[in-house]
Amino acid sequence: MRQISKFLKMALFFFTSDVGALSQTSTPVDITIDRNGVLLKGKFYISEGTGNFPTVILLQGFPGNETDVLSIGRELSQAGINAITFNYSGTHKSQGQWSFENTQKDIQAVFEFLHQPENISTYKIDNARIYLGGWSFGGGMALTYAANHPEIESIFSISGNDHGEFIREYFRNKELAAFIDAEFEQLKAPTGPIRYAEGALLKETTLESITESVPTIDLKSSATLLAQKDILLIAGWDDQYVTIDNIILPLYRALKKVKVKNIKIVAFQDNHAFRNSRAELAQTIIQWLKTAPERNKS
Repeated sequence: MRQISKFLKMALFFFTSDVGALSQTSTPVDITIDRNGVLLKGKFYISEGTGNFPTVILLQGFPGNETDVLSIGRELSQAGINAITFNYSGTHKSQGQWSFENTQKDIQAVFEFLHQPENISTYKIDNARIYLGGWSFGGGMALTYAANHPEIESIFSISGNDHGEFIREYFRNKELAAFIDAEFEQLKAPTGPIRYAEGALLKETTLESITESVPTIDLKSSATLLAQKDILLIAGWDDQYVTIDNIILPLYRALKKVKVKNIKIVAFQDNHAFRNSRAELAQTIIQWLKTAPERNKS
């Protein structure tokens, strides 16, 4: 029962990750990202001043909200770093259908958006300094995407899940599977904020089909593909969903084993929502981002 309880708690990160995530005072610009005809809705936090600025793609939890992520977008923009966040395909007001594979395609569309000349000018983007990071579901998706893209040098993951480990446990653990199936059903449109792609629900698919469509979703198995990266892992000592013992440390050790280029792990005395340490959390990310160019030269 102890093992079952551990993964039931881990499962909850899917459904509680956005509680308290709204920024209280922020004035982002509404944006629309075109992913091959699928229109994704998002926000752009633009830094003030002249010249172009480094820019962070800030990935939401699941199913996300329609503003900020732990107030990080607002804090980044005030520190001279742009931030863009968006709703995944099939969630909230974004078009399309949600799946792990479509989420990865969404991230690619955002990178393309940031490299379009008109957007570089409008949003003051230094496209030589584009960074990827996320929280909870988004943290795992950031690392999954980066493993497939050698051009991405720096990634941060805030209580990010290893979805490969999570999905494996789903197929092993009947109690966990029943819990997840019920929660996914509650999130389903029209009463919930998600429109699922065919086969996106775990009960409709297999681990093999998921890893075939998104091979790097299993982060520990993809560690060698992350070896040349600059990675910041952030954890909460009191996080009951994406725990240090079961998720963060095993990934950290897998990355250390392959001699990852640069890796740092920071833990706060806080839970999954980081309610009591958001200012310190933002400052940790800001400092890490501002020193990234020097680390990546080494």
